[in-house]
Amino acid sequence: MMMGRLLSRGMLAGVFAALLAFVFARVFAEPQVNLAIAYEAAQAALANEPPEPELVSRGVQAGWGLLTATVLYGAAYGGVFAIVFSCVYGRFSRLGARSLALWLAAVCCVVAVIVPGLKYPPNPPAVGNTETIGVRTAAYFIMLGLSFCSAMIGLVIARHYAPRLGNWNANVLGVLLYGALVAGLSALLPDVSEVPADFPAQVLWRFRESALGMQLVLWAALGLGYGVLAERVLEPARA
Repeated sequence: MMMGRLLSRGMLAGVFAALLAFVFARVFAEPQVNLAIAYEAAQAALANEPPEPELVSRGVQAGWGLLTATVLYGAAYGGVFAIVFSCVYGRFSRLGARSLALWLAAVCCVVAVIVPGLKYPPNPPAVGNTETIGVRTAAYFIMLGLSFCSAMIGLVIARHYAPRLGNWNANVLGVLLYGALVAGLSALLPDVSEVPADFPAQVLWRFRESALGMQLVLWAALGLGYGVLAERVLEPARA
């Protein structure tokens, strides 16, 4: 019963966070996507290539399509977040519901978004070779898995040395170990550099900024929103 209530609230918080992320994407990311598509069309015209057929209109992609994908993404992440929160709360952490939710959201954002994105940052349309999309996708998910495994190793080491070093020093040791592991392992993965030489640098930079900003909005809203909802279930007296 309790797990079901926490799970449903996690999905609700995820949908709320996704709606905020959708608004952010519409304002900041979509203009950069339009500029990248215009660049791609101009390059095709210069090469006398026929335009590719538009299976889904640009308006649908930037509107209902983006909204649907973002909401489904947020609901799924909210459910997984609630499960992780339920496993940690009261067992591995003495933090309250709000503090723990915000702390977990920050960790998840670093491990699942920022670190993999440093190695393989998101690219707008017209950047990337269609023949290498399989390799690039596989490399990204390998980096994501390595980031997660490194975080788990850092957590285990921190908990192991906490009685001897104290919580603060043990946590610092775990973070340093995580950073060393992801830095070393990412160096073993292939680099991907397929940005055309004449692609507008400002468009590329602002697209990546907006993609990161969208994730930051999503995880911050998820952590804050879920903390409030979970507190009402777990700590009704405090809520």
